[in-house]
Amino acid sequence: MTAVWPRVDELGLLTDLYELNMAQAYHLDGKKGEALFSLFYRVLPGQRNYVVACGQEHAARLITELRFPEEQVRRLAPLGFRAEFLDWLADFRFSGEVRALPEGALVFPQEPLLELRAPVAEGQLLESLLMNYVNLETLLASKAARVVRAAAGTPVLDFGMRRMHGLEAAWRSVRAYRVAGIGATSNVLGGLSFDLPLRGTMAHSYIQSFDREIDAFRRYARDYPGTTLLVDTYDCLAAVDKVISLVREEGLEVGAVRIDSGDLVAQARAVRDKLDGAGLDGVRVVVSGGLDEWKVAALVASGAPIDGFGVGTEMGSVADAPSLDFAYKLTEYDGRPRLKASPGKPVYPSAKQVWRQYDGEGRLVGDEITAAHEERHGEPLLRTVVAGGEPVVPPPDPDAARERLRRELASLPAPLLGTDRADTPYPVTFSEALENLRRRTLDSLP
Repeated sequence: MTAVWPRVDELGLLTDLYELNMAQAYHLDGKKGEALFSLFYRVLPGQRNYVVACGQEHAARLITELRFPEEQVRRLAPLGFRAEFLDWLADFRFSGEVRALPEGALVFPQEPLLELRAPVAEGQLLESLLMNYVNLETLLASKAARVVRAAAGTPVLDFGMRRMHGLEAAWRSVRAYRVAGIGATSNVLGGLSFDLPLRGTMAHSYIQSFDREIDAFRRYARDYPGTTLLVDTYDCLAAVDKVISLVREEGLEVGAVRIDSGDLVAQARAVRDKLDGAGLDGVRVVVSGGLDEWKVAALVASGAPIDGFGVGTEMGSVADAPSLDFAYKLTEYDGRPRLKASPGKPVYPSAKQVWRQYDGEGRLVGDEITAAHEERHGEPLLRTVVAGGEPVVPPPDPDAARERLRRELASLPAPLLGTDRADTPYPVTFSEALENLRRRTLDSLP
């Protein structure tokens, strides 16, 4: 069963009321035509040059398990739904097809993360659930990938659970972080659920509960050999002297010290000098405290001797760009192309394919969005993951997704890898056939 929270038997109610209202209207009107919905985003958020597709394959499997058990149907009855529609819900099973990008792929504006083909009422019911699921994991993976990139090979640890937007977001973030290349998490349920190593140090409150700082260090190091000790509760360098004495004079095992405040560059250098001077070059220096990709990049550029970054609030809340302009649009109904004609919000009709193109040295040179039937040189990204209402590929592998992301980032032009928006965006074009179809469809609108 797909990992999910809340319970699978409640998933059907995780929708907006208008989705149920429209589904009932389709059902009562006898509209059973096959619909094609496309999930994409319109513009890059914040200073992004790319977005990391995450959650779409997982969500596609999830909808194959969506049901409306008797208890949930009873909860809907007082909202005024017709008995025949409630009976339809009680028998609901997704019967359609989903084509999706591979998890960990870079995705750019207007490129479908997934396309869903199903009877129109089925596809409509899934809009809010799919958008929420894919939006969250894509946002988190994209932000975390930027932090990992900024760290330039130094491990990044997730410390963000306490200030994230809800427990489910904190839990699911760990899956996205694993795809993005985060090294470990402090989130116990997330780490256990999604097989990311668990790491934890201590809070200042533990040290404050002792009359003497050195007693706190001694007790913790005895209880947890190889632990990381927090050294900035009072005086950072004086605390490091205490750590040194405990290791050298009492033989306690300390794996690292963590600095959580102040001038991290200066303190990391001073702490490293003290540790090395005492012959403790194996004790690592970890820093935390309000870090994001820009601060991490600055710390790396400074050459400060830092062995790990603990990143929490800024990454977990995606503070600089906390939303994606996602859309879930009907692009075909009953065999005919469909679109909306809102100014500034272009939609391309019918089924599509995204072709990722490389040069002779394996570098990414651009994407072309074509009609689904067109053939191009390059890698076709959309593949069928659900057919006839059932998964037809294995569950997404986060290790494979992480490797794909690593490979694609290594192939991306250098100006697009920075923490700020590049002058020239990654090129994405539309095929002539797709442009012509859009024009014809617009011309035929009533």
